[in-house]
Amino acid sequence: MKLSELVQRLALAPIATNLAQTDPTIKGCAALAQAEPGMLSFVESSQWTAQLAMTQASALILPPNLDLQGKATARGIAWIATESPRYWFAQALSYFYQPWQLPPGCHPTAVLDPTVELGQGIGVGAYAVIQADVRLGDGVHIHPHVVLYPGVTIGDRTVLHANCVIHERTIIGADCVIHSGAVIGAAGFGFVPVADQERRWQPMPQSGQVILDDQVVVGCNTTIDRPAVGETRIGARTKIDNLVQVGHGCQIGADSLICAQTGLAGATALGKQVILAGQVGISGQVTLGDRTTVAAQSGVHQSLAPDSKVAGYPAINHRLWLRAMAAIKQLPQLGQRVKALEQKIAKLLASE
Repeated sequence: MKLSELVQRLALAPIATNLAQTDPTIKGCAALAQAEPGMLSFVESSQWTAQLAMTQASALILPPNLDLQGKATARGIAWIATESPRYWFAQALSYFYQPWQLPPGCHPTAVLDPTVELGQGIGVGAYAVIQADVRLGDGVHIHPHVVLYPGVTIGDRTVLHANCVIHERTIIGADCVIHSGAVIGAAGFGFVPVADQERRWQPMPQSGQVILDDQVVVGCNTTIDRPAVGETRIGARTKIDNLVQVGHGCQIGADSLICAQTGLAGATALGKQVILAGQVGISGQVTLGDRTTVAAQSGVHQSLAPDSKVAGYPAINHRLWLRAMAAIKQLPQLGQRVKALEQKIAKLLASE
């Protein structure tokens, strides 16, 4: 399709364009460095100028930056300027790529309990197992080897990819995506010490449940545990990456982002729009206020106020952490200076 047609389909009102001079046919989307003629790509800032000078893309989505616009025009590349180029590139990409979907109907090798309630337009893949009293909404896709324990509820249009396991009484909302290998609703890590000399541990029954609100995404091999009582809840539109551990009784607010290899101990509470970068660890019974950001590989051991930005282990204010890291680089020189000063002081004392 023509670039101008794509702009119309996206309902995009660009700040500026050069479509009056050139309106190429777009056949797909690609990263700036890999784009070929006929491809649409995007640029977010002037840091990408070197790649812009070499790209073979026929069209670009640019920020409102006159310098970038001039460089694209000089190379004969069509462009549209708008805020949030990456967002609009993602919207454009959906016109050229759609994920593979299961065909409607149940594969003959799937095992469904007679009590399962099925909505309209459902797809169930090979060797899936759906146990008693499960309810599936309209348009749900259950990929091969998925296991749904008794009493699970899945909302409309939710997709469960191969080999994920949803334990008993878990509730998953509409338009969610659960990726391969995820385990949701398994028993939390709850044990009570026995008052004897053998240092034994008595299991605490995990009678609660996990609830995922609408439009939640859960990455591959992520685990979300159910608590002893009450619920573990993931707020609407929250996105969880691969290899994340969400402990029993955690509460995660809406629109949060949790990156890979992060671990949340039991009863952690996150507000709305919280961002946890990769390999963050949160100790139990800690509350992070709305819009808190925690940098990668940080460890949080105390509650944080809304809009906090922290880094390090243990986590401290992000700006203070940057200053501390800068000071660490100077430690070898400081050590030498201290040693030299000690020698001078020793000589002065010896001469008295």
